[in-house]
Amino acid sequence: MVKILKDRKDVDPELTWDLSAIYATDENFQSAVKEMKELSLKIEKYYKGKLNTANKINKCLDELRKLYQFRYLTSSYVELSVSVDYANNENQDKYSKIMNIISDIESKLSFIESEIIQATDEVLDNAISESKENSNYLKDKKREKIHALHPEVERVLAALSGTLGGPYKIYEQAKHSDMDFKSFTVDEKEYPLGYGLFENEYEYENDTKVRRAAFKAFSDKLGEYQYTTATAYQLQVQKEKSMAGLRGFDSVIDSLLFPQKVDRELYNRQIDLITEKLAPHMRKYAKLLKKIHKLDEMTFADLKIAVDPEYDPNVTIEESKKYIEDALAILGDDYLEMVKKAYDDRWIDFAQNKGKSTGGFCESPYGSHSFILLSWSEKMAEVFTLAHELGHAGHFNLCNKSQNIFDVNVSGYFVEAPSTINELLMANYLLKSNEDKRFRRWVLSSMIGHTYYHNFVTHLLEAAYQREVYRIIDDGGSVQASTLSKIKKEVLEKFWGDDVKIIDGAELTWMRQPHYYMGLYSYTYSAGLTIATEVSKRILEEGKPAIEDWRAVLTAGSTKTPVELAKMAGVDITTDKPLLDTIEYIGNIIDEIVKLTEEIED
Repeated sequence: MVKILKDRKDVDPELTWDLSAIYATDENFQSAVKEMKELSLKIEKYYKGKLNTANKINKCLDELRKLYQFRYLTSSYVELSVSVDYANNENQDKYSKIMNIISDIESKLSFIESEIIQATDEVLDNAISESKENSNYLKDKKREKIHALHPEVERVLAALSGTLGGPYKIYEQAKHSDMDFKSFTVDEKEYPLGYGLFENEYEYENDTKVRRAAFKAFSDKLGEYQYTTATAYQLQVQKEKSMAGLRGFDSVIDSLLFPQKVDRELYNRQIDLITEKLAPHMRKYAKLLKKIHKLDEMTFADLKIAVDPEYDPNVTIEESKKYIEDALAILGDDYLEMVKKAYDDRWIDFAQNKGKSTGGFCESPYGSHSFILLSWSEKMAEVFTLAHELGHAGHFNLCNKSQNIFDVNVSGYFVEAPSTINELLMANYLLKSNEDKRFRRWVLSSMIGHTYYHNFVTHLLEAAYQREVYRIIDDGGSVQASTLSKIKKEVLEKFWGDDVKIIDGAELTWMRQPHYYMGLYSYTYSAGLTIATEVSKRILEEGKPAIEDWRAVLTAGSTKTPVELAKMAGVDITTDKPLLDTIEYIGNIIDEIVKLTEEIED
């Protein structure tokens, strides 16, 4: 039974996260904002125009680290408040004010990067050798020298940072505040609809008529906003094109890969190899779903249904604790203690309510603990999602304790590895807990239908679509709603071939993902899961040594590149092998699901 969504004020507070862990009162928050502004003025007064010695540079950066902590805590506090209720005008107002203050501070302090970049290599090398805490930050500034602009230009861009984030803000507002989803009717029965309801409930609905009707109603509503959303996205990619050109990059893609510290070879490999090699396996899986559910045809709206929906257990929040704790205990006592605190100290927002951000995420502000957003639907899939987000929390819990604030900005290429490995650890735990064939098939199909579908199919196809968009933009073109829908449909058709019908509305999937406003993020899910798959196999085979290697990786933060982090874990991502091995692993799981289905039916 699909729930009718409540307003945020009506949900049980015990199902919500407790932001008082960041600031206990609004007075504390306002005091921190005041202190942040005063510190920024102090830094400007004492260091502007004076960063020409190693000593001065390091003293300034020591103060900047303190300011960064204020910035991350205050911005997280308001962003998290908005994310659970986009219709709350008070929180929206507080968010806007903080973003304006931070933009003003960034403008004032833009001189720091500019003066450091203008310093001689000798001065910078001396500064690097004299301060371990600031060394990686300074190495990054040396790397960025070639792409730096005139100090005044950098100041203006910093002042405009809030405005430059406008496209994403427009997208989120249209999605969570303006789209008013009406109910739909099937066989004279009325069903409520919403963004969260569709993505958390109806996409997995076993009743084909209800599932397909929900998809049509949902897509029809998206279609009403396609031109506004396309305009916001066009502004986003055009902004990225302009910034890439200003900074001397050959393309938007090169500029967006630069901060990730990976090259085009790694980026293209993820998209091209998966599109070519994984598609046949996933088509086989789609055929199996069609056969099991006796569908007239396999459509895009049917791809997320379960292999064995009657076996998919409902799981309460309380029941999820045992699954999560038992599966992740392998990572160490301190990791398990972090998991328990996440439940007990309300790190997690489980509530389903109107205006809440969709999907799930984990925010880990330096100086506080992590905060996880979910919309708990009592499906086993939510246990995997929670394990995923706790992977982010565990990563940054260890990372933030081990590194200073400059050294926790982990490359986007790697950041999904610690999260996706937790999903695999959950699956491995479940497979060991029960030898029944039907149970085994259910676990394996959960891995394919959720972990690998989400990261190796959904996000991979986003990445393939996104790459085509940037090709157009780099060639001087623009993207309208019709262009975006055409690209998305072609990407879907290429991957699924004749085995899945790409029905009307599927082409609007480009409207559903916030990742397009976050640079080249989509492809990193499959990159992270490739590393996670190889490491989880090592853990199964080697046990403690592999776990110790992995924990060392989790504490390293951004002191290592993605290639170096993977190497620490025993994975060489400079070759095709890890990705090809992972695709073969996925294929073997699907083959076993097919075999188990035949045995169960017999």
